[in-house]
Amino acid sequence: MIDRKDMLELTRRMTLSRHCFSRIAGCYLDREGYDNGSFNIHFGKLKPTDQKKNLALAKKVPFAKTNVQLKEYAFPAGAVRQKTMWPLLETMCQSGLKDDGLLSVFYEVIGERYPARSDYGIYLFSGTYDIPVKGTDGAWLEGSEEIYDFIICVLAPLTGEYEMGEPQFGFLYPAFAGRSADPDRIYVYHANPKEPERELLSVLLNKDTSQDVLG
Repeated sequence: MIDRKDMLELTRRMTLSRHCFSRIAGCYLDREGYDNGSFNIHFGKLKPTDQKKNLALAKKVPFAKTNVQLKEYAFPAGAVRQKTMWPLLETMCQSGLKDDGLLSVFYEVIGERYPARSDYGIYLFSGTYDIPVKGTDGAWLEGSEEIYDFIICVLAPLTGEYEMGEPQFGFLYPAFAGRSADPDRIYVYHANPKEPERELLSVLLNKDTSQDVLG
């Protein structure tokens, strides 16, 4: 189960004045999954208006209803894990989204497997949260406990040329549990948990989710 307090703590660093994002990358695909253009830029180089717009997209994932829209999933252990998206997500996270080759593979896998109903976009955000020390009384103290590097992904239909609509799917990797990174788990977002994007979930976990109760 996801602790809502962890998500609220993380979103404290997702404002214009003190955001935690270093890069934003993305790709636009048609409904057949073909690449219609991509970008990769330092988040700080965006105009304030664009930063605000993209922060709103990124926050859709951690701000979602925990354990309803946003749920925790575990990657399988052992050799089976290598057949999931875990190795790619881990290297993407470690590279801070600076490796365009890794991103191209990610976009291609989604494009091949996602049964899109319209043209859509995939946005990726690379963030770093210097987790502050918290006293037993709940007060913030000086110093840090851990550096949490993470990526947020959102997938949304396009409402115009290169204009993202409301995210329908997304994820936060690695999971942020107990104020610490958990690379064995991922938090997955479905805008409508009663009609989840099962194919995208199965891409991440390399398992058949058609019979799973997700909503």
